[in-house]
Amino acid sequence: MVATSLTLLIGIQADSIMKSGALLPDTTILRLIVNELTTRGWLTSADPSPYVLNYVAASMDSFENLARRQEGVDNFVNPSRNAASRYEYSDNPNASFILDGFPRTAVQAKSLSTLLPINLVVNIKTPATVILDRICNRWTHVASGRVYNTTFNAPKVPGKDDVTGEELIQRADDKPEVWKARLAKFEETSAPLLEHYRKMGVLWTVEGNTSDEITPKLFEEFNKRFGVTESQAI
Repeated sequence: MVATSLTLLIGIQADSIMKSGALLPDTTILRLIVNELTTRGWLTSADPSPYVLNYVAASMDSFENLARRQEGVDNFVNPSRNAASRYEYSDNPNASFILDGFPRTAVQAKSLSTLLPINLVVNIKTPATVILDRICNRWTHVASGRVYNTTFNAPKVPGKDDVTGEELIQRADDKPEVWKARLAKFEETSAPLLEHYRKMGVLWTVEGNTSDEITPKLFEEFNKRFGVTESQAI
């Protein structure tokens, strides 16, 4: 019950931040990861009471103040401190997970490493021209979330949703100039991140223009490293 309530509090905070258009701070993402893994029993704390939650205080106080009252909360958000000694992780193959889009920076990677070891980092390289072509030709049906692309998954009727016939829209940020700036920023921040994992010996890079090209290479590598085939993963 306590862990569930903590998840709810973090989720409320995360939802508020994302609705404002901002990126989630490192501390929030790390708390989400810690809470999910501990709830599943894949990460355990040496502290017999890792979560301290007062329900009355939770309704009256801010999440940040509540989180600070948790014993040792800074241990997993400050890479300069030895948080690894507070947690034990499971070696069971079933305790496997994938993080998509996090960490984005070397600082985040170092913070994450204080929690548990990462055994594989996949760097997917697709030419910027291909990425821009897909994004700038992407159209969405807002009500359902269905996404079309005029180059490889076009709607049956141009500009109309296949199911409802309603108008499709193009997101305001799906513009070439916006994504060129985003890709440049990504290259800038990812360089030290990739170097960090390269030095750790866990970085693997795969190249391709489509998922049909990349997916078989991914499963081949998974099978070599972990003995996992595509059929087993599915």
